[in-house]
Amino acid sequence: MKYKLKHEYIELFKLLKVLDLVDSGAQAKMLIDGGYVLRNDAVETKKRAKIRTGEVIKIADVTIEVQ
Repeated sequence: MKYKLKHEYIELFKLLKVLDLVDSGAQAKMLIDGGYVLRNDAVETKKRAKIRTGEVIKIADVTIEVQ
């Protein structure tokens, strides 16, 4: 899956919400806190991590390439 940035960055929990991978921001935050989200193959636990062009986010069997 690819996501085209509209601004310089998007916060991690907002990215998950925008792509409809979660039902709510609270659910996104729980998954991030639980260590279920990888950012460039490393666990990311910062809910408001600034995701920028070129990064790869993985959650379960979904891979997101940020452009």
